[in-house]
Amino acid sequence: MTSMFRTVMGSGFDRLHPRLQRRFSVGLAGGEACTGRGVMERIWHGPAFVKPFLSLGTTRNILVPKAGRNVPFMIENVPYADTYGRETVTFVRTFDLPGRSRRFDAQMVLSPKGDRILDYLGTHQHLASELHFHAEPDGSLLIRSGEHRFREGPVDVRVPELVGATAEVRESYDDAAGRFRIRVRVVNRYFGPLFGYEGSFTASYTDIHRHGVRPGLRPVREESRA
Repeated sequence: MTSMFRTVMGSGFDRLHPRLQRRFSVGLAGGEACTGRGVMERIWHGPAFVKPFLSLGTTRNILVPKAGRNVPFMIENVPYADTYGRETVTFVRTFDLPGRSRRFDAQMVLSPKGDRILDYLGTHQHLASELHFHAEPDGSLLIRSGEHRFREGPVDVRVPELVGATAEVRESYDDAAGRFRIRVRVVNRYFGPLFGYEGSFTASYTDIHRHGVRPGLRPVREESRA
């Protein structure tokens, strides 16, 4: 068994920087979780009219409504088997903003066919995004979101482009600094850039069999559809 990220990337996974290969090898088979700690040099959001939507998303730990500089940051990538027996890897980001920490939660699940990864956003997994992973020539990783779907009870609909957005994540490893570097941009086709952040962090690894999943890391609700 291999990690879900190696499964969807195939031979492209081997072109990633070795440090990225280890970071994205987290999974039940490998038995490791990864915790990244660092600083986001910049957290930004788009025009003023965007902020109410970002604030609404924070009620379910989706996106971050406040801008900031040099914000302490943590990302927790912990694998576990969800209620439906699927391997899941958390991507829970915590931004230590002045006055109050903010979380941006996501859980990644491999599709039944093993040809794509679904990114369930927030505490209740109402939003699901297809993710596409690509190894860049310099060994960095590019992740782009595809179709977004809203799922609740019998409802399963595609999110229209007018209100949806495309996320682009670029992650690399800086050998000279000994740190991972990350840049995230979320853009709406009609309204332009909505939200993003960039910074760097170091990573540590723990044995999931000894440490498990800490309380509060898993979502409140899990979606059965993949």
